[in-house]
Amino acid sequence: MADVVDQGGGTQDAPHERRAETGFAILGLRAEGERLQPGLHVVATPIGNLRDVSLRALGTLASADAVLAEDTRVTKRLLAHYGISTPLVAYHEHNAAAMRPRLLARLSEGATLALVSDAGTPLVSDPGFKLVEAAVAAGHFVTGVPGPSAVLAALVVAGLPTDRFFFEGFLPSKEAARRARLKALSLVPGTLVLFESPRRVADLLGDAAAILGDRRAAVARELTKMFEETRRGRLSDLAALYAGEPDPRGEIVVLIEGAGEAEAPDAQDVEGRLRLALASHSLKEAVAIVAAQTGEARRTVYAKALELTREDAP
Repeated sequence: MADVVDQGGGTQDAPHERRAETGFAILGLRAEGERLQPGLHVVATPIGNLRDVSLRALGTLASADAVLAEDTRVTKRLLAHYGISTPLVAYHEHNAAAMRPRLLARLSEGATLALVSDAGTPLVSDPGFKLVEAAVAAGHFVTGVPGPSAVLAALVVAGLPTDRFFFEGFLPSKEAARRARLKALSLVPGTLVLFESPRRVADLLGDAAAILGDRRAAVARELTKMFEETRRGRLSDLAALYAGEPDPRGEIVVLIEGAGEAEAPDAQDVEGRLRLALASHSLKEAVAIVAAQTGEARRTVYAKALELTREDAP
């Protein structure tokens, strides 16, 4: 019998010898798992509310030979809630390089492995991508079990355009690097979706107002949880709001209106956006940004920009 790794570095039964208990409990009833195709199953799990898990996800987690988790303590609570006894294997950024060959070996032996993140859909701001990439390269079966996502949950409540969006994840923590990245994102023609830590959200909003102009935005916090909250407004207003309060608690998603998606501007709005853009961009860049934001003709924006630079000249 071949030995395979468990979460403590010990051994489990070989993957071709399927576990006897593969069921789960829901609404007081016990459901039997199903035989899964060997390979890597990428499973979305709740981002807060345990009831958001799908029946397919529960069946996959219950029937897999092992569940690969960022933090086994977090995933253990989910499995326990639904009466699932599948062994847990820690797979995170600190052990990923060492664990990948061992996990690929298990897949080669015919194992069925379920990959989860601490919350939501795996591979979004977690180390799962390299394992999926390696499994695909090795010719193993890889499938996704879709479900909760903080990105989409925030997008649908923000009140901003949803037809196009760009997920950036976490911006750099240092101000200069953060502003540089915002500048690079300034012409993206879709809603920007960012993750941020509670202690930096005010700084992010202030930098975004300075670099992107006073666009519409939303801050979604603790999505699907008891204290879920979404605040909407202009970047400058939200920046002032969060700067004047203690750091918020919980997971935060910041959404910002994309370039060219603003409502039809008036002359004062164009001027205000230009002043903000000129504070951190060259004249050419500022014109391009404001024209994209407002839909105004470039020649009109350029003429206004020249007028403002002359007024501000000593």
